[in-house]
Amino acid sequence: MKSFRFLLVLLVSIAMTITLFPSMSSQESVLGRFDATYQRGKGSSPRHNMYTCDKYPRVCSAKSSPGPDCCRKTCVNVMTDRFNCGRCGKKCRYSEMCCEGWCVNTYFNKRHCGKCNNACKKGSSCSYGMCNYA
Repeated sequence: MKSFRFLLVLLVSIAMTITLFPSMSSQESVLGRFDATYQRGKGSSPRHNMYTCDKYPRVCSAKSSPGPDCCRKTCVNVMTDRFNCGRCGKKCRYSEMCCEGWCVNTYFNKRHCGKCNNACKKGSSCSYGMCNYA
């Protein structure tokens, strides 16, 4: 029985890790579209002809931008980016997510249980990212 419970907790933890931390390929595709949108010339080198948010802050307010804030020449959302949480350069720990500009551990936080803004009901607790896990 104990081994079954351990296996269940392990499988749930793996599933949550995969869900909460998407692969880099999806992030790279968003950045690729963003870079292509803001290149000046077609035949020129993209590195030298791209608008950067440190010189052109309005680039971050574009529709295809990853976020409205400019941190180290990159557009990010400081309310959700775990490498710039709440302000530029503030990194969340490995086990934390950035929720509303605060680094929180979603495995044990009652207001952000399993994901941001997922509050457990009154009187219940958050364990391993699930409300009322027994």
